[in-house]
Amino acid sequence: MVPSPPSYHKLLVPHHPITAAHRDDPTPSTSASHPSPLATFHTRMAPLGQSGAAPDASNSPAPPSRHGSSSVGLVLFGAGLVSKALLQSLAEERSCCLLYVVEDRPEEVERAFGAELPAGPRALRQQDAAVALGDPRVSGAIICSPPDEAPEMIRDALRAGKGVFCEGLPSMDRQAAEACFDEADRCGRPLVCGFYKRFDPALQFLYRKVRDSQVLGRIHRISTISSLYPAASLSFLKASGGIFYNAAVHDIDIISLLLGESVPDTIFSLGHAFCADMGCLRDVDTVAISMKFPSGAIVTLDVSQHCTRSCDQRLEVHGSQGTLRVDNQNPLGITEHGTSVSICPQTQAERYRDAHRELFRHFLRTLKGQEPPVVTKEQLLWTIQVAAAAEQSWRKGSAVDLRSGATDPARVKAEVV
Repeated sequence: MVPSPPSYHKLLVPHHPITAAHRDDPTPSTSASHPSPLATFHTRMAPLGQSGAAPDASNSPAPPSRHGSSSVGLVLFGAGLVSKALLQSLAEERSCCLLYVVEDRPEEVERAFGAELPAGPRALRQQDAAVALGDPRVSGAIICSPPDEAPEMIRDALRAGKGVFCEGLPSMDRQAAEACFDEADRCGRPLVCGFYKRFDPALQFLYRKVRDSQVLGRIHRISTISSLYPAASLSFLKASGGIFYNAAVHDIDIISLLLGESVPDTIFSLGHAFCADMGCLRDVDTVAISMKFPSGAIVTLDVSQHCTRSCDQRLEVHGSQGTLRVDNQNPLGITEHGTSVSICPQTQAERYRDAHRELFRHFLRTLKGQEPPVVTKEQLLWTIQVAAAAEQSWRKGSAVDLRSGATDPARVKAEVV
């Protein structure tokens, strides 16, 4: 029996992550191509501090801001793994101000933000993170660090009274992730997880039709295709936990919402490393995950790092009364078949730009106490459990049985490492 969610992390699908401009049109849309965030993010990174005592935050002048005195102050941890989509959201959102970036490697700060941009956040080394967390202007912390480093940063930020947005998983270890949510409840601060696909207009529209209106009747099958473009770097995949924890988790989360079921009965995975370097990491770049849920619904997830011209993001739901499908979409509305050159290439960040933006706005609303975090502790732990079982199945070459505790969810990740 799953325990009831904590009072702060209320179980829900977002009621208003789509802005007013989107609400008036019942037809969903997908993101178009937009300028690089670096073209619009008006910041200048101060040189990384030298070793020794850092100046007190109270003596640091507030950076010039276009956001006004009521803006939400933020600190970002882990510039090396921050996504372009998140940088774009930070650049466009007028109600927040990035005050600090905590990163030990200067080259990662310059790669993310550029070296010659006017005025903005102050760069700190990890050893000086207390300066940012002790600054009363800072209301929230954005954690982009690897899952094995994130839990400590999350707990430190929560104990300093800051709300937390974790762009990746707070941890691949179920117990560590649970401890982060428990700390958020003790501190009374929000912990928002980066399951961005929940905020995609097309998938939200599909959810309303499938779950609220039940236009398809009983769900029989769901299939997804998630081919990423451009492919993530090997260093990023290694740091973020690999294809199961960096990519597949987002589709697992959406499947759970569409079915209203948390964990499948059985799960079986096949995978291959077409990139030789990926094989050296003991990971795969292409995986097929098959699941059967207690309702009888059969789900297939195809996830790949190999998409050479444009991202491929599709989802089909088959029910007793029909089928609904989310196809690839682009700003021109053109579908291409067999062309030698992509007519309208679309990156993963561009495809889900609206979703990332609305997820970030959701985080800002949680900081203001306007709504609780959408992703609950239970939902995150279920997703980690399924991702771990999928990885275990691939490594062992056999199905994993998740019925009635046949597999101890707390031990799955430990078994596959």
